Amino acid sequence: MVNVLQELVTWLHQVFIKQFDAWILLGFVAQFFFTMRFVVQWLASEKAKRSVVPVAFWFFSLFGGGLLLIYAIQRQDPVFIAGQSMGLFIYIRNLWLIANERKTAMSKVD
Repeated sequence: MVNVLQELVTWLHQVFIKQFDAWILLGFVAQFFFTMRFVVQWLASEKAKRSVVPVAFWFFSLFGGGLLLIYAIQRQDPVFIAGQSMGLFIYIRNLWLIANERKTAMSKVD
């Protein structure tokens, strides 16, 4: 049991301490932004008492996804690169639709 614990501590040190650099830091920052989109969506839905996707969700998605794409490119991970690339199109398209909807609403007010 002690041997397993020692191996776990060694592995954690290797993964989280020894290889830590600016790219790992970028990956954690990107993951924070990506995670915040779920927190924002959850809080907005709780407040409205229904499922809501606020604009901030799409901005956190865009920033987190963009940073994760940079991280994936640096890591040369084809699955991660493809996944984040596709997501960016969806986030941008949703922000575009929201902007068009607001522009239309503003023109009706005038």
